[in-house]
Amino acid sequence: MAATTTHHRLPEEAVSPDEDRDLSPYTGWTRAHWTTLADRMLAATRPYASPAGARIDLPGPASRSGPVSDGLEGFARTFLIAGFRVAGERGADPGGLLERYARGLAAGTDPHSPEAWPRPDRLGQAKVEAASIALVLQLTRPWLWDRLDDGVRERTVAWLGTVVGQPYPPINWVWFRIVVESFLREAGGPWSAGDIEEDLAVHASLRRPGGWLSDGQERAYDHYTGWALHLYPLLWTHLFDVTGTLCPPALRETWAADLARYLDDAVRLVGADGSPLLQGRSLAYRFAAAAPFWVGAVTGAGGQPPGLVRRVAGGIVRHFTDRGAPGQDGLLGLGWHAAWPAMRQSYSGPGSPYWAAKGLLGLMLPADHPVWTEPELPLPVETGDVARVIEAPGWLLSARRRDGIAVVLNHGTNHARPGDTSADSPLYARLGYSTATVPPLTAASAADPVDNAVVLLDDAGRASHRSGFETLFARELPGGVLAAGSRGPVRWVDTAADDSPDHGSGRTGPTTPGPQVTVVSVLRAGVEVRLVRVDAPASRAASSGVRVRVGGWPVAADAPPETRTGTGPSGPYAEAGTASRPPASPPLASRPPASPPSGPPASLPSGFPSPGFPSSRPLRSVLRGLRGLRHAGVAVGKDDSPLGARTATPWLATDGVPYGEVLAAAVALDRGAAGDTDGPGGPEGPAGPDPAVAVHPTPDGAHRARLTWPDGLTTEVELPAVR
Repeated sequence: MAATTTHHRLPEEAVSPDEDRDLSPYTGWTRAHWTTLADRMLAATRPYASPAGARIDLPGPASRSGPVSDGLEGFARTFLIAGFRVAGERGADPGGLLERYARGLAAGTDPHSPEAWPRPDRLGQAKVEAASIALVLQLTRPWLWDRLDDGVRERTVAWLGTVVGQPYPPINWVWFRIVVESFLREAGGPWSAGDIEEDLAVHASLRRPGGWLSDGQERAYDHYTGWALHLYPLLWTHLFDVTGTLCPPALRETWAADLARYLDDAVRLVGADGSPLLQGRSLAYRFAAAAPFWVGAVTGAGGQPPGLVRRVAGGIVRHFTDRGAPGQDGLLGLGWHAAWPAMRQSYSGPGSPYWAAKGLLGLMLPADHPVWTEPELPLPVETGDVARVIEAPGWLLSARRRDGIAVVLNHGTNHARPGDTSADSPLYARLGYSTATVPPLTAASAADPVDNAVVLLDDAGRASHRSGFETLFARELPGGVLAAGSRGPVRWVDTAADDSPDHGSGRTGPTTPGPQVTVVSVLRAGVEVRLVRVDAPASRAASSGVRVRVGGWPVAADAPPETRTGTGPSGPYAEAGTASRPPASPPLASRPPASPPSGPPASLPSGFPSPGFPSSRPLRSVLRGLRGLRHAGVAVGKDDSPLGARTATPWLATDGVPYGEVLAAAVALDRGAAGDTDGPGGPEGPAGPDPAVAVHPTPDGAHRARLTWPDGLTTEVELPAVR
């Protein structure tokens, strides 16, 4: 395919297709909505292409790799969209997408071109983007690669070939080298069986129970598990001729089983409004969270019905398109819904958000595939309440149908090894994450954790950090109760001098050691009973702090959240909630169907304001003292969340530090106006009074807590002794 100057106009102002609520009763979307979105995203980036097309120089601050790298990133990540789009049309390309990217490929791989790309052996970020380019070249091989001029193919092989033998971090990056070298192998270029063997061994070392993978040897569980570590292995065996040679058939079967187990958890981590869990780094990739579901459909390995795949993937994508991403200019900026640049990591540039392209992977499936033709099926949270233990990340998962919110209580994920002494990473070390909240993310909020944190405050008011904690247990107990615990020495960290690149880990600096803190979460029906014990410092060098503070869920809105504090039957309480007035027009992605694909009309929980959409109800965070907590308040913030200009987080605190005593609080997040009595808000819980908490010390220094729930169920958990 010779490079030309011909230009093709894409449908920039295409009319949105009509919704089909018979085929897609939950989202209304058909495949035509997906193709329209892809075409608009590609059309919006076209004005930012460099003269020869090798870079897409999108507006925004440069990453630490610099603007030339960022332009390559814009090219490679939008190339994914183009590749999926053309493959799904079996090579039909009315918009001339492949010709457009062929021109860029010719210029970018030409070392004498003013638009020459940085080489992967000289710039780390180019290793990432090379994988996207190689993947699409393989996917569209009959329509692009096989038609390129010999010189362009030779230069492309030479540019990609610089990855051979290069070092790659032992994280999801190993798949970038596997993909590139597999393409080179089939294109007659240089490659190394040793490289691929080494990289597959790294991947094997990242496998964890339940089909999960950690992005490195740290406890780094996040969306990279899905959109990278599960995306590439099965796509590799699907697109490349490697099964039986580089990949033993039994290994592919292992990966398929891992994906099925992982997706069984992952589909329960999506809210009824389509929101993914707001946890972990690179959240600006947004609907890339749909990628692992599509991998299952593309490869036949996910174990999920086609209608469920389209429901969850469409819900995720539409969650963002209904809330300002892409923006009115058609571009994806750094942020979550609308642009919010503070969400960026140091590696993030203007083209980075286009890893969201992975969420459009399903477009490579043709229009007659069952994933497009079978009716949507409801998400698990749309059919009933969900409660399960996810072993690998140490999470207790709860999702309630009445609210449509998925929450996890975290006692195992940290982005750090046990014993680490860094400060807490807000997106990894908190005690809870959800599909409706996100920790405040500015530097001040990270230095002084309030939300979902148990901290000691020193005499200057500084909060301690728990990074490096160890997981004690995570298990299901009788009566549908879940329990998990973690423990570790806390510390105060002065991070003022740490200006190192932000890759999601906690900041570092001089530390002041503190005592051991044990936290146990007992979860039932969406309400957590949080048990806390602070043990006396073993060393005089350790600081003791002046009081203990327990934080609840953060809520965010553009208007200041409503707040309340007071004293109830069991102690102080604090709550914060978004405005009680529902939006005039709820997002379409959150609308329940008039009737499901089969069966009787869908019912809605009582008490929902008209028209009955869970996401239209106000969000409410409640914290109630049950034992040993004496003070209540609400921490407020401004411009520290991508979900709203104002944040509010309830907290409770002690008088002094009651060493060896067990503190207890009820912690809840739901949808309901502040002060409502039909949920967990106010001085009493969702079924009347909170559970009664009785604590008994054991001879070995442990404590046994007995919870008696309002319906008479009793639950016993242990806070183990410090050894």
